[in-house]
Amino acid sequence: EHNTEQIYNEIAYPLVESVTEGYNGTIFAYGQTGSGKSFTMQGIVDPSTQKGIIPRAFEHIFESVQCAENAKFLVRASYLEIYNEDIRDLLGADTKQKLE
Repeated sequence: EHNTEQIYNEIAYPLVESVTEGYNGTIFAYGQTGSGKSFTMQGIVDPSTQKGIIPRAFEHIFESVQCAENAKFLVRASYLEIYNEDIRDLLGADTKQKLE
């Protein structure tokens, strides 16, 4: 019954806030095929309340980086799919390629 904005604010926001303080963060989406994991992570642009966790987290992180003074940041992100014991990098050049 929650939209992605509510999910981000309740679950991901505190994690991303700690990432901006230098901690590592992981969001693990688990469930059956078709249960809404990809939608929750990616969302849709319009309406903005349905923008997913990933675009919201990127906005949050880069707004924090932009506002920070006297600090350096290294931002790395991965988006992996584990399915039937195969791992794929969904941000890689070839999303069909299985990782070792």
